[in-house]
Amino acid sequence: MPELISEPTMIPVPGGKSIAEYVGRVKTGDDDVSIAVIHAPAGWSEPEQTPAFDEFTIVITGSIDVEHDGKTTTVGAGQAIITRAGETVRYLTREDAHYVAVCLPAFSPDLVNRDDES
Repeated sequence: MPELISEPTMIPVPGGKSIAEYVGRVKTGDDDVSIAVIHAPAGWSEPEQTPAFDEFTIVITGSIDVEHDGKTTTVGAGQAIITRAGETVRYLTREDAHYVAVCLPAFSPDLVNRDDES
């Protein structure tokens, strides 16, 4: 039977970024996939990470920069980027950005492997 999700669960994140999870470990208890709508303010960044999940990101407005392998890929509105499990990446913004992130398996702090974690 279809399950309507009428509103997301907001996941607190430092630095002004907001994550609205519609499907995933927090909202639906799903370990296989997470789907979230994210707002990242201009000047936001996060530490380098080597996630144990694939991430499919579609930018709705603004742009995000994805640092990888000594390069930066800018993803603008209407574009998408795929980062694969085991790739070291860092996300940041120069302008406000709204985007959708889909993670397979679902996002978990235990799977993100950020440099600021011990």
